Amino acid sequence: MPITRKSIYAPQPYTTRASPTHLSVDPKGERLAYASGKSVFLRSIDDPSISTQYTAHTAIVNVARFSPSGYYVASGDSAGNIRVWDCVGEDMITKSEFAIISGPIKDIAWDGESKRIIAVGDGKERFGHCISYDSGNSVGEITGHSSVINAVSIRQQRPYRAVTASDDKTLVFYHGAPFKFNASLTGNHSNFVQGVSFSPDGEYFVSVGSDRKIFLYDGKTGELKSEIAYGGAGHKGGVYSVGWSKDSKRFVTSSADQTVKLWDIEQQSNAHTWRFGPEGAPSVGDHQVGVIWTPRSDDTIISLSLAGDLNYLDLSSEKPRKVVTGHQKAITALKVSMETKTLFTGSYDGRICKWDTKSGTASSVDGKGHVGNVSGFAESSAGTIVSVAWDDQARKIDVNAGTFVGVPTATGGQPKDISELGTNGSTVVLTDGSVTVYDKALKPTATSTLKFTPITISASSTDQIAISASDSTIRIHTISGSSITESKKIITRSALTAVSYSPDGSLLAAGDSSGKITLYEVAGGEYKVKTTRWAFHTARVESIVWNSEGTHVVTGSLDSNIFVYSVANPTKNIKAGNAHMGGVNAVGWEGGDVVSAGADGCVKRWAVTLAG
Repeated sequence: MPITRKSIYAPQPYTTRASPTHLSVDPKGERLAYASGKSVFLRSIDDPSISTQYTAHTAIVNVARFSPSGYYVASGDSAGNIRVWDCVGEDMITKSEFAIISGPIKDIAWDGESKRIIAVGDGKERFGHCISYDSGNSVGEITGHSSVINAVSIRQQRPYRAVTASDDKTLVFYHGAPFKFNASLTGNHSNFVQGVSFSPDGEYFVSVGSDRKIFLYDGKTGELKSEIAYGGAGHKGGVYSVGWSKDSKRFVTSSADQTVKLWDIEQQSNAHTWRFGPEGAPSVGDHQVGVIWTPRSDDTIISLSLAGDLNYLDLSSEKPRKVVTGHQKAITALKVSMETKTLFTGSYDGRICKWDTKSGTASSVDGKGHVGNVSGFAESSAGTIVSVAWDDQARKIDVNAGTFVGVPTATGGQPKDISELGTNGSTVVLTDGSVTVYDKALKPTATSTLKFTPITISASSTDQIAISASDSTIRIHTISGSSITESKKIITRSALTAVSYSPDGSLLAAGDSSGKITLYEVAGGEYKVKTTRWAFHTARVESIVWNSEGTHVVTGSLDSNIFVYSVANPTKNIKAGNAHMGGVNAVGWEGGDVVSAGADGCVKRWAVTLAG
């Protein structure tokens, strides 16, 4: 039973309010590089469903930059480490790793020969360093700042120059190589300097900051040429990033005022403005915290919203021609609609996305949604899915429209799990202290207070509910009219973290914190152990889902692995190792494929060939 990965639907870049997020594009303008969690993603610009994931970092990654040659990427993490790795081969082999500073790396720049790197950030002994990319030998010193450095840029032509931008309201200009302090550019910015970038031809560089100001400097001498804009046509909020056109005659800036602006060097004026979010209404998620101008013939510009959206801009419109959205945080729940085969995912921050699995792109479910960790989904009726989250609410989602519908229902406690019940559209919600049945209109029809600490739940098609408890038991409950009563208690070897009935209710799979899964056969109210051989996970089982035929289960675990087990042949299994960095949180079936989601914010599809 082989399993192969078909696709990776990458998460969106991590963002922080009032702080820049640096994007990078390869020299051909084909791929975008950015950091998300402990991973770096290289994502196709033309087809966002095509991406690769670099997972060698052990700390949160803050920035990734392509080398000018296009052969390598340098990425920096919050522990102060730089990794240089091959971005051409599929294996993404790490070439070198260096500890640069004793704090988070904020930005990285390559020289024009792809031989030297400057990395900057927030260290204790120093705020940055210059090294050769392969040996790590020092090729200069970053000095002159008294606070965290937010950005760095290197002139790509000889004589080499470099400039750094800092929270100390100054720029420092360096001559190189080796890079040495030349001048401190003070008195221009009155607040944090957030971004700086040399033009492709090296004639100029531009700095932007939280003071809303934009300055233009001579690229060889560091001399201030002019202030481009302040007030009037300028930004009305902090400016965080700058990107140049390949002809070096124009540049773009992104700002917290929900705009990206295009500036003409010759005229030193605003030539175009793209606005995001509702007109005249503040929208924090639409703050623009990153921007890059790709070296493509179609002048594609990509900006990054605080909400994580990648906005594709062109010069003929004031609105994005395409928006790529998705999750920024760990995905905690996943559901494939049996009716429409539509995939929904929910994340730790409450965002719920509907996926077009053909294009590999997502859209956020419209309407006022959840504001806390999404605990789970259940399909209540044809075309409707119910979601529950830690905001103590259950909400209905119109599958086809991709919108929240109706009024949310209070769950009376923090939902731990949700499950479908039979075929009448009812769902069962488990909270810290109760279990409640809701009809398809989300009205409670039966409830019971629990005298034990529940963990997870599964409802069968025969009005049976299995609830795992912290006292290492499974409590079987029976629904009769408006009452829910405990009918059986099964003692297990440890507390169960996932339980799941087969579609016809004849089998119950139960996984525990050590990775072992026990399969029970349900007959005449009795639960007899069918097999204990599903024991290949090495950590907590997070999710168990049956295929529609009830012949196989797919399981996901904190050990980062996915297994597919066969009922007919319990000793046989197939494994997808290291499926999700940080653990697999949710799995599901999409026709004959398996879909999974995890702590890395990714959604992945796997082709599975079942045998037996």
